[in-house]
Amino acid sequence: MSFFEELNRRNVFRVGTAYLVAAWLLLQVVDLVLDAVPAPDWVMQIFLLATAVGFPIALLFAWAYEITPEGVKSEKDVDRSHSITSQTGRRLNRLTTVTLIIAVALLLTDKFVLQKMPADEMAGAEVVRSVAVLPFVAMSDGPDDEYFADGITEEILNSLAQLPELLVTARTSAFTFKGQDVSIPEIAAKLGVAHVVEGSVRRAGEQLRITAQLIRADDGFHLWSDTYDRSSKDSLGVQAEIAEKIASALEIVLDDEQLEKMRSVGLRNPEAFIAFQRGQKLYDLSHGNEESLELLVEANTWFDKAIALAPEFYDAYVLHSDQSAHLLIEAGNGRAFPEEELTAAVVQIEEDFNKAMRFAPDEPRRLAASFDLAIFTGRWRGLSSMFDEIVKLQSCWLPGWYELSTIPFGRAAEALVTQQKLISCDPLGYSGWQAAARSNIWLGEHEAAIEVASRGFEATSHIQVRYQLILAHVAAGQFDQAEILIDRGVRNERLAGALQVRIAAARGDAAKTNTLINDFIAAGFEENEELIVLLAVAGERDLVNKLVAEIDARPFGFLQLIQLPLVCACGAPFDLENTPNFAKLIEDASLSWPPASPIEWPLKDW
Repeated sequence: MSFFEELNRRNVFRVGTAYLVAAWLLLQVVDLVLDAVPAPDWVMQIFLLATAVGFPIALLFAWAYEITPEGVKSEKDVDRSHSITSQTGRRLNRLTTVTLIIAVALLLTDKFVLQKMPADEMAGAEVVRSVAVLPFVAMSDGPDDEYFADGITEEILNSLAQLPELLVTARTSAFTFKGQDVSIPEIAAKLGVAHVVEGSVRRAGEQLRITAQLIRADDGFHLWSDTYDRSSKDSLGVQAEIAEKIASALEIVLDDEQLEKMRSVGLRNPEAFIAFQRGQKLYDLSHGNEESLELLVEANTWFDKAIALAPEFYDAYVLHSDQSAHLLIEAGNGRAFPEEELTAAVVQIEEDFNKAMRFAPDEPRRLAASFDLAIFTGRWRGLSSMFDEIVKLQSCWLPGWYELSTIPFGRAAEALVTQQKLISCDPLGYSGWQAAARSNIWLGEHEAAIEVASRGFEATSHIQVRYQLILAHVAAGQFDQAEILIDRGVRNERLAGALQVRIAAARGDAAKTNTLINDFIAAGFEENEELIVLLAVAGERDLVNKLVAEIDARPFGFLQLIQLPLVCACGAPFDLENTPNFAKLIEDASLSWPPASPIEWPLKDW
C-alpha cells in the first residue's frame, strides 16, 4: 500500500478537513462573542495560536492512533482484519458535513441579518455600553469650587472617552442638566444612554471629599459607588481611579494600553482646570453674542493661564485659537484692523493649532486641528484627503470648518455619516442636527431633512436647527409650512427677513423678492454676508459679482467666500473669475466649480 493510500486508510485527510472546518467555525463564534463582550486583542490571538498548534497534533494523532470498540489504541497494536477505520471515516464525513452546514448558516446570518440590521436596531444593540457623566455638584461655596467640580467631571468624561467600546455623551449634552432637577431615567432617555454617573465635590482648604456613583438608568440600581478623601494635589489620581472603576463596573476589560490612555488625558494641575473652566464659560457665552470678539479676548486670559500651568493641554489651545479665527473672519467681512494686529492673529492661530496637533491625545483630534488650520491659513491642498481620513475614523471629534469644503462639493453623503456619529455622541448639541439636516437637503432627501431637523429642534430648541428645518420645507416646495414656522418661532428680525426673501425667491416671485431685499437693507443688514446670498437667489448676478470681487481683494476675504456656496444652497453664488484669489484656493483644493444646487431657484439663471 502506498503512503497516500495509508494516509487515507488511517483517516488522516478526513481528520485534517474536519479539524480545519471545526476550527474555522470555533474562531467565528469566538469573534462574535468577543465583539459582544469586548476583550483585548490578545484573547483572539491566543485562540488563533491554539488552533494553529492543534492542527499538526490532530494529524499526528490520526496517523498514530485508531479508535476501536475497546477505545483509543496505538495503530500498530490494532489487527487490520478487525480495523473499523472505514466506519470512523464515514462518521468523520458526517461530522464535517454538519459542521459545514452550521458554518454556512453562520455566514448567511452574518451577511444577510446582522449586517443588514436597521440603524435603530444597531443603535439599540450598542446602547448597553453607553454612559453620561453629569456635572458633579459643588457641595462647598468657595469662589472656585464650582469650576473645580466641573473640572473633575470633565476629567472623568475625557478618561472614559478613551475607551472605543464605550459611547460617552459629550460635555455639551451632559452639562445641559447642570442645576436642573431632572430624574435619572429622563436624563438617560434624552441622552440615549443606559447608564449615568453623578457625584459631588466638597473642598475645605486643600482637602477634598469626592463621591461618585454609577447608576443603571432603567431601574435606578447603583452598579458602583465610592467616596474619596484626598488632597487637591491628588485629585488627578482620583479622577483616573473613578473612570477605571466605572469601566470595570460596565464589564469593560482594560489592558495596559487602555489604562495608560485613560490616565494620560486631561490636566495634571487643579489650578489649570479651574482656569480652563472659567475660560470655557466665557467661550460658550461668546457664541451667539454680538460682543463675541470681546468675550473671546477675556476668555483667552484664562486659557493663557491654563496653558502656562499645563502646557500640553490640547483643549486649551483649540479654544484659544477662536479669538484669532474670529478676528480674521471679521477682517474678511470688511472690519478694519491694524496690519500688526492681523499679523499677530495669523502667528497666534498657527501657534495654537500646531501645539494642538502636537499634544492631541488621539488621531481624530490631531486631524481636526490640522484641518481647521489649513482652512484659516489658505493651505487648501490636501483638504479632501484629510476629510477621507476623518470619515474613516468615525470619531466624535470633527473639525469646526469641514462642511464648507465638503457638502457643496459632492461629499454630503460622507459628511452625513460623520454627523450621525456626532448626534449619537452629543444628542443635545445643535451642530450635529443642523449639519445632518443640511446634508440631507444637499442629497435631495427633503423628507429626511425635515424629520432630522424636527427631531433636532425638539432636542435642542436651537434657532440654527429651526433655520435648516425651514430650508428643508423650502427645498421640498412646502412654502406655506415654511412661512408658518417663521411666524411661530423666528424672533430674530435679520434671520426672519432673510428666510422670507428665500421663500419668495423659491416661489419665483421677483417683485416680492426685490421688495423684501430692500426691506432687509433698510433694516441695516447690508453688511451681512447673508445679503450676497439673497441677491444670488434673486438672480442679481452683476451686483453679486461686484460685491464678491471686493471681498476677494480683502485680507482673508476667502474665509467669507468659502461660506457662500454652503449658506446659499444655490449652486455657484457668483462667477469664479471675479474672485481670482479665491479661485486659486479652489483649484489648490481640487474642488469642482460650480457646485450643484440642492434647491430650485427660478429667478437665478446661472
